Amino acid sequence: MTNTTDSAREPIVLHAPARTARMRTVDERFVRSRLATIFQLAIDVERWPSLLNHYRYVRFRERTSDGGGIVEMSANRPFGPLNWPTRWTSQMFVQRKALKGGDEPRVRFHHIEGITTGMDVEWSFLPEKGGTRVKIVHAWNGPPWPVVGGVAAANVIGPVFVHGIASRTLEGLATIAEQEPI
Repeated sequence: MTNTTDSAREPIVLHAPARTARMRTVDERFVRSRLATIFQLAIDVERWPSLLNHYRYVRFRERTSDGGGIVEMSANRPFGPLNWPTRWTSQMFVQRKALKGGDEPRVRFHHIEGITTGMDVEWSFLPEKGGTRVKIVHAWNGPPWPVVGGVAAANVIGPVFVHGIASRTLEGLATIAEQEPI
């Protein structure tokens, strides 16, 4: 059931992805943009389908006071002229502290539905001269399939699907952010 009331619940605090996981993908890019610009694009997930061609839909089931909540997402993973539809549901946590001083801002997700249930994701934003370094880390031990779950995660799901979608998402949002003057 979707929470459409104006009162959002407390944030779902999520921690950094594990440093050791069977599958770990890292997508990173220097964005010639102010940190606030690329960060806002990253947290405004509901706009992604209108900004990024590979996103099919993004909708909140429930919102939290930090701008996160429970979010359903679906994207296509292109293979030449064909698109493979994917979908997942995540908890989303938005940490804005660096915009006020302190830790760098981060956006974290924990997948709670879909084939990638249990996956942890972190977007981090580090100001650098002339822009912002954005890094997306996905960490996961794989689906609960006996014997082959970890192998499938490390050799197919991570490098083909997760990286294939995350790299397009980062590139698309970075291109948009770079259109605004620093």
